[in-house]
Amino acid sequence: MNLIIETDRLLLREMLHDDAEALFEMDNNTKVHKYLWQKPVTTIEEVHAYIDFVRTQYTANNIGRFSTILKETNELIGWTGLKFVNDHIENGNTNFYDYGYRLNEKFWNNGYASEASKAWLDYGFNQMNLQEVNAYTHAQNGASNHVLQKVGFDFIEDYPDEQGVTLKWWQIKKT
Repeated sequence: MNLIIETDRLLLREMLHDDAEALFEMDNNTKVHKYLWQKPVTTIEEVHAYIDFVRTQYTANNIGRFSTILKETNELIGWTGLKFVNDHIENGNTNFYDYGYRLNEKFWNNGYASEASKAWLDYGFNQMNLQEVNAYTHAQNGASNHVLQKVGFDFIEDYPDEQGVTLKWWQIKKT
């Protein structure tokens, strides 16, 4: 993908295999996975498989999760982005655009998630001409729930996942 989105502090670009070490550092952290079914990665091969999966989404859907880079230091801080969900049913829905992000713990509480979220919503609504974007979070993940609310998502409902964990369903519509 040739898409690059730039904000004041961030560069959002396609995910590459060169990003694997930084993504492994993030996804190996149990604190990062506290609200992600408690399954941190244990091998770099898992990260490479995820990168391959993301890259197939670029081809199939012309969108997917993007590596998120701090411009000042050129550090990969995590991933952010829109994803077309057509491979499973979530809260009774499929074939929808999902917004999501995951940041390395050392970059939490700096406003990066909100900054990237605003950029992605702008891109989705104004370049892709989406009419709505959904998101889902663990009900107890106060930080992520706050970010979604802050950038304009409306809380729709709580629902249980397949393991009975309560998740929150969010939605934002083009204005």
